[in-house]
Amino acid sequence: MCSLFYPDASASVTIRFDKRNTFSLAALQAALKLAGIKTHFSSSPQDGLMIYSLATPQATEVYREIADSSTKSIYVAGGPHPTAKHEEALNYFDCVVLGEGEQTLPELVTVIRRGGDVRSVRGIAYKRGGRPHVTSPRTHVKLDEFPPFETNLRSPIEISRGCPHNCKYCQTPRIFGRKMRHRSVESVIFYSKYLTEIRFTSPNAFAYGSNGLCVQPSKVTRLLRSLQGNVYFGTFPSEVRPEFVTHELLQLVNDTCANTSIHIGAQSGSDTVLREVDRGHTRLDVELALDVCRDNGVTPVVDFIFGLPTETASDQCESLDLIDEIVKKKGRVRAHYFTPLPGTPYEKEIPVPISTEVNKRLGKLARVGHLSGRWESSKKGKPFKTDTT
Repeated sequence: MCSLFYPDASASVTIRFDKRNTFSLAALQAALKLAGIKTHFSSSPQDGLMIYSLATPQATEVYREIADSSTKSIYVAGGPHPTAKHEEALNYFDCVVLGEGEQTLPELVTVIRRGGDVRSVRGIAYKRGGRPHVTSPRTHVKLDEFPPFETNLRSPIEISRGCPHNCKYCQTPRIFGRKMRHRSVESVIFYSKYLTEIRFTSPNAFAYGSNGLCVQPSKVTRLLRSLQGNVYFGTFPSEVRPEFVTHELLQLVNDTCANTSIHIGAQSGSDTVLREVDRGHTRLDVELALDVCRDNGVTPVVDFIFGLPTETASDQCESLDLIDEIVKKKGRVRAHYFTPLPGTPYEKEIPVPISTEVNKRLGKLARVGHLSGRWESSKKGKPFKTDTT
C-alpha cells in the first residue's frame, strides 16, 4: 500500500471488479465518467488509483489482497463495510468513502490526482500521523443527478434509496438514511431503454414514490404504465414489505409486468421476534399478504432470517409453522442465517443455533424444492435464550 499521496494527473483509475458487487460498481463507474474521469476494471491491483467497494463477507479477502500486493497504488475503499468500519479499513486503504459515493468519489479522485489536500473532501476518512481522521459529512444524493450504470456494465435501475424502518440487523437506514428518495419516472424510462430485462433495486419496491410508511398506488401505477418491454417489479433483486402487498398493486403487476412472483420480507413467524428486531410489521401482515398473492395468482417468495440473537426454539417453530403455511399456499421460501453487520444495533450480537428439529424440517423442504438459501452457520452459535411464559 502506498501511504503517501502524490500528484499525477495521468494516474490510471482502476475499479476492482467483483461480480458480487456489480450493482455498486456500475453506479461508481457511471459517476466517475459523469465527472470526466476515465476508468477501467481489473481483477487484481494495478498501479495508480485502485477503487474497491465491499461488504462485510468480502473484507478479509480484500484486506489480504492489498496486504500482499506490490503495486504502486493509492487504495480507496467504499461500501457498507468500510463505511461502518473505517478505522479497520484504514489499516489497508489510504482513504475510505463514507456512505454514498456518487459525489464523494469523483471529487476525491480529482484531489488525489492533483496532489491536493484530501481534508477538503467531505464524507471521507483518511489516516495521517498514524491516526484516523473523518471529514465533515455530506448530504444524501438525489438519484436523478446520477446514472445507475454505464453501457459497458449494466445493472438493475435503483429506483429508491433509504428506509424509514429501523430493523436492528440492517445497514440500509444507517448508511442511506431513514428518508426514502426516489428516481423520477422520466429517469427510469430513459435508462430502461438500455435493458432487455428491466429490473430494479429498492429496499421496498412497492413503496416507490412514498415515504416508505404507506402505499401510494398512483406513483407505482404511473411508473409501471410508463415502461415498455420485459418489466420485473417487486421481485429479485428487490423485495417488498408484507403490509404493502395489496390487491391493487398485484393486479397492476399482473397487467404490466413479466414476473409471476414477488419477493416478500417476512424475516420471522414470531411476533415476539418481529417486535424485538423493530421490523414494523406482524405475522398477520405476512399471512394477509399470502392471501392477496393467492387471490391474484402471484407466487410469494418469502425471506426468513434464522438465528436472530433473541430467537428461542419456540420462535423458530413459529417461523417453521408460517413456512408450512406458505408452502401450502404454493409459495416458496428463502432462508438466511443471521449475520451481525457493522454499524447496526446487532453488530456485536451472537447468532443462536438452529434447533435440530427445525434444521431437519428445513432440509426436507429444501430437498423437495420449496426452500432455498443457507439457514445455519458452520460456527457454533450461542445457546438459546430460555423460553419464558
